[in-house]
Amino acid sequence: MAQRFDIGFLLYPQLTQLDMTGPAQVLGRMPGARLHFIWKRLEPVSDDLGLVFQPTATFADAPALDMICVPGGYGCAAMMRDEEVLSWLRQAAADARFVTSVCTGSLILAAAGLLEGRRSACHWSWRDRLAAFGAEPVAERVVEDGRFLSGGGVTAGIDFAFRIAERLHGRDVAERIQLALEYDPAPLGGGTPETARPEILESTLQAMTANGMEDRLAEVDRIAEAYRARRERSEER
Repeated sequence: MAQRFDIGFLLYPQLTQLDMTGPAQVLGRMPGARLHFIWKRLEPVSDDLGLVFQPTATFADAPALDMICVPGGYGCAAMMRDEEVLSWLRQAAADARFVTSVCTGSLILAAAGLLEGRRSACHWSWRDRLAAFGAEPVAERVVEDGRFLSGGGVTAGIDFAFRIAERLHGRDVAERIQLALEYDPAPLGGGTPETARPEILESTLQAMTANGMEDRLAEVDRIAEAYRARRERSEER
């Protein structure tokens, strides 16, 4: 029988569900995997499209975790300000074998002080904000820094999950999961700012701005400023 491997996903209001469900679908097929969807309370949580998810554990009763995964989403800035969330992440990360994130989930880990001096991926439109929290932003789809792994934007969570499966169980197991899921993407091309046609990049940025991205980025900047101020006060003591 495969050794039990407990994986905890931070479930929170206004997350992007594919950041969570993409890697969960891969990781849940690993031998011995047990998935936990964790929030403050056992009440339903809505994602950024109105889909509703039921937590399976709370911060107080979640088991010791071998791996934590923090998804991104519109609600990430609120989580970056939530000391109950950040405290739980610091506690859970202390003994976890892997500490992981998808998309802007890396900003939540960064706000918890867990990425200082570490390389990390993030969604391309938010990636440079990592530096304000002492992390090193990396423009790669999957970034590994010891026990810290991160996926870039949304769909990269699936790729990073296969990296975990391969590290834990070898390439054969990872490829069997890949085949069972028929994961063989054939993209159109242009899925990054570097490869997108200029007019597509421009129209995408305009749409993101119209959807309030600048306000959310400004909020992250304010959180980063407060984070730096706390660090400076701590160093002066």
